[in-house]
Amino acid sequence: MSKSSMTRDLVVSASLAASLMTALAAVPAKAESKQEKCFGVALKGANDCAAGAGTTCAGTSAIDYQGNSWKFVPKGTCEAMKLPGGRTGSLTALDRDRSKS
Repeated sequence: MSKSSMTRDLVVSASLAASLMTALAAVPAKAESKQEKCFGVALKGANDCAAGAGTTCAGTSAIDYQGNSWKFVPKGTCEAMKLPGGRTGSLTALDRDRSKS
């Protein structure tokens, strides 16, 4: 294989990879645009991400309604959610109901 052939193949491969990455990145952004992160509403082990220190991500909240874990909800509904004990959802992380770990 000639040097120019290898260069052309690399350019084509890089271009295809960049196009694929752009397309894949656009999918979640479009889906998420109709949703928002709502902190303090997920049940134990049912969060979408951000479950605080000692956790990794999705499904790692240690207690129900953990204040620093979030779940995607339809845009505009988070702060209107009524939860047990007079809790409500929040668009920012909460100090309440945090895991002891």
